[in-house]
Amino acid sequence: MERLLDANLDRAREGLRVLEDWARFGLDRPDLVARSKDLRQRLGLLHRDSYKWARHSATDSAAGLTHPAQSARSSPDQIVAANAARVQEALRVLEEFGRGIDPPLAEEAARCRYRLYDLEVDLLRTHRDGDGRRSLLGRCSLYLIVGAGSRDVVAGALAAGVRIVQYRSKVADPLDDRQRLLEAQELRRLCHSHGALFLVNDRVDLALAVEADGVHLGQGDLPLPVARRLLGPDRLVGSSTHALDQLHRAVAEGCDYVGVGPVNATPTKPGREPVGLAYVAAAASACPVPFFAIGGINLANLGAVVAAGARRVAVVRAITAAPDPQAASAALLEALARVDG
Repeated sequence: MERLLDANLDRAREGLRVLEDWARFGLDRPDLVARSKDLRQRLGLLHRDSYKWARHSATDSAAGLTHPAQSARSSPDQIVAANAARVQEALRVLEEFGRGIDPPLAEEAARCRYRLYDLEVDLLRTHRDGDGRRSLLGRCSLYLIVGAGSRDVVAGALAAGVRIVQYRSKVADPLDDRQRLLEAQELRRLCHSHGALFLVNDRVDLALAVEADGVHLGQGDLPLPVARRLLGPDRLVGSSTHALDQLHRAVAEGCDYVGVGPVNATPTKPGREPVGLAYVAAAASACPVPFFAIGGINLANLGAVVAAGARRVAVVRAITAAPDPQAASAALLEALARVDG
């Protein structure tokens, strides 16, 4: 039994090292490196010397066995998927056989296995093709919109778990386009280091220049089909909508998601009449793509928005004006998680 546990600890730790090195050298993603290393070290702390002493490769009938599938792995994605599966299988063995003789190891193996499921997805989608972006978009419940000078706010929100951020720098901001470019580049790097999507409001040229994940368009911005032609099929295009006919048109033109609002009056859209919760309820019944309710939404009124049918919200001041943006983000994410939980 000790040989069995030793072999699977070795298998799991070796596979995690493959994932860790790909995250480090192939993806340049320190956040994924840290997550891989944490799992590997957790198992290392429970790898008893007695298990290692039980090792005896000469009498192992399966030592050196290979399979033709191993030589067929030619792409990084195939290698990542294969090693993630290898680790998951080893952790399951440790969980099942460890219960009787090493309960702490069995419990840690179970925890690591569930964390590995998310890690594998994040490693595989880091190439940021269209499917990867849209898959992540579908899992996002809280969308943060920021203006100029918001780096610290974004950093706090990302640390709390926000995974989609929009940069909205308007003409009134005291920035020229060169400054906007530098700011957007910094925010894009910050978002991607956390595995988050980064979009630019309105400016297709700026989105392309900083290699953003997409753009968000208002009703008076560049037409959606034109933006799609410029951006290509892999980047995201979102659209603000204030009525069902606008929503249906955006969907017909191929948007990836829509904003639904403003639900309440908000100083970020002065003069815009709020649409209220009725439009949220209508969108919940009619919208075939992800939609984010937006407009003066905060923790106090989130319950009513959710009750109307929203499962995703976009916010500005609820996070940017909070004394602690990270804590505010965490509270909103927790409240949204309870909806699906």
